[in-house]
Amino acid sequence: LTQLPGYRQHSRLFHIYPAKTMKKNPFPHSPRPRLAMKLALFILSSTSLIFAIAFTYNYNYTKRTVLRTVEDLARHLTRSTIHRIETVINGVEIPPQFLASYAQQEGTTNPNLPTLLTHFVKTNEEIYGGTIAYEPYTYQPDVLYHSPYYYKDNGKIAFTQLGTEAYNYFGQDWYLIPKELNSPQWSEPYYDEGGGNIIMSTYSVPFYRNENGQPVFTGIVTADISLEWLVDLVSSISLYQRGYAFLVSQNGVFVTHPRKNYIMRESIFSISEALEDPNLRQIGHNMIKGYSGFAPYQSSYLKQKAWMYYAPIPSTKWSIGVVIPEEELFADVEALFKEVSVIGISGFILLFLVVILISGSITKPIRTLARTTSEIAKGNLDIELPMIKSNDEVGDLTKSFENMRVALKEYIHDLTETTAAKERIESELKIAHTIQMNFLPKKFPPFPEKDQFDLFAHLEPAKEVGGDLYDFFLLDDNHLFISIGDVSGKGVPAALFMAVTKTLMKGTADLHTTPAELLMKVNNELAQDNESSMFVTVFCGILNIQTGELCYSNAAHNRPVLIRRGQAPQWLDLPKGFLLGPMMDMDFDNQAIVLQPGDELITYTDGVSEAMNPQQELYSDARLLETVGRLKGKSSQEHVEELLQSIRDHALEEPQSDDITILALRYHGHKKS
Repeated sequence: LTQLPGYRQHSRLFHIYPAKTMKKNPFPHSPRPRLAMKLALFILSSTSLIFAIAFTYNYNYTKRTVLRTVEDLARHLTRSTIHRIETVINGVEIPPQFLASYAQQEGTTNPNLPTLLTHFVKTNEEIYGGTIAYEPYTYQPDVLYHSPYYYKDNGKIAFTQLGTEAYNYFGQDWYLIPKELNSPQWSEPYYDEGGGNIIMSTYSVPFYRNENGQPVFTGIVTADISLEWLVDLVSSISLYQRGYAFLVSQNGVFVTHPRKNYIMRESIFSISEALEDPNLRQIGHNMIKGYSGFAPYQSSYLKQKAWMYYAPIPSTKWSIGVVIPEEELFADVEALFKEVSVIGISGFILLFLVVILISGSITKPIRTLARTTSEIAKGNLDIELPMIKSNDEVGDLTKSFENMRVALKEYIHDLTETTAAKERIESELKIAHTIQMNFLPKKFPPFPEKDQFDLFAHLEPAKEVGGDLYDFFLLDDNHLFISIGDVSGKGVPAALFMAVTKTLMKGTADLHTTPAELLMKVNNELAQDNESSMFVTVFCGILNIQTGELCYSNAAHNRPVLIRRGQAPQWLDLPKGFLLGPMMDMDFDNQAIVLQPGDELITYTDGVSEAMNPQQELYSDARLLETVGRLKGKSSQEHVEELLQSIRDHALEEPQSDDITILALRYHGHKKS
């Protein structure tokens, strides 16, 4: 571009292109990621994200499936074991129930009771021993203890008498609890010292005698079972390599457990307290309440996280738990995860190479086109674009760049001429602005030798040139002519119409012409050949600076503000009058007031009252009166400047939409030396 004619003259235009280039690539020699690499990374990252989501979902779904399968397996295994235990226990419960019923019907001292008890112990493999324990002095009036106990000893039936001073069976749980509850009960596991001398559990059935139609508690019939077979049965339960099962009593005491020192010595609650494991404690509460469930917990025996399925044994209200180590539970899932990860990484690398290869071949024409278009961006519009070898999007893009290159050359040529013309117009507008401002009186104070009045005016055009006008001049030593006007529209047409109006008014004004006659003459001149139908509003007047009399007329202009000394600002009464310019032979009226020393008249154009802020709110006539009311006791120039500042404070950053013109006249009266 620097080689084009007129570059230096129109450098502002051509600086656009380097500026845009530097904004997008401030380091032209710095390495940038290639399109092929970006495309590959985008495809691979998207593929990886999709694969990760799918794999994560599959991994979690597989774990949930395995958990459900293991839970079902543990449930079936546990229920099968419970069924086996229930079968044994139900068989044990029948003999003592029969003996208790027989004792109530045939008499508690029937000699057949010991025989039947011996028979039941001998014929039932599950029953280790049994007794008929009587209340004190119920078997015989002089017998305190009577509890014949028959049990198995090396395949034979042995006998012992339980009731002694050393073994007071009245206070034993197997005797006391069913007596108090009046119902058959299974006791907590215990070591029967003095009876079977083994770890056992007792099923106790109370029996009664009939006295006066009322049942009276007489004793307890029991059947003892050894827990050795139960330990073997529960110990045989296992899932996976290190899985195990255990049994707890109604109070949570371990009846069976792989760790022998837990049996009859620890409970599930003591272990949870030692480990500070609230989860295990909650599982223990659920077990003793007879609930079933499948829950994770930290196994102290396995020293790792595990899952437990627990379920109650209805007859004894004990609970059995089956433990499966989580590491073995998800071992297959973890192995599958590793295999899929290896396959995924290998596939990712292979896909990366394939995508790089394919994207490189696809983006090669684009890279060639990018190098060529970068030369165009630097201003070399004569460079040849690469030949079009395909009819795809790259080919269409190449054609578009070629059309753009040709159009850009034509555009720059046209823009060069347009910019030159624009700068010429801007220069001419600046000159016109200067001429217009010089066309208006701008020397203040305008008449230093006249102390009867103080006058100041200011005009701020909305564009380079405006359509507002003001003027003042002396007709003779005692008469001052003032005028202010606003031309319709803005810009050059309004400025020309304003200049014509001001010239006509100044050429027409004299002592023998009233303001109304002046407006009528100027209107007739403006209305001739006014094909554009432009118009101007004008307020003008003639002030007798000796007497203070102001004769004025108005052509549809804004009402001036009159400030009487010591009074609030008020609107000046205006005579009827039409716009200047649209029609000829319009009539205008005169009106007069007498200004007293200290009175002031402020005239303005509608750019003051219609100034808007960013909220599109007008400055308004009401605010104008309020502001003028605070301007007492200052010069006309200070009044105009403060009023302008109030307008700027209202508008803030909102652009000026109309010309603003203010003319202030303060009357002092004739001052004698």
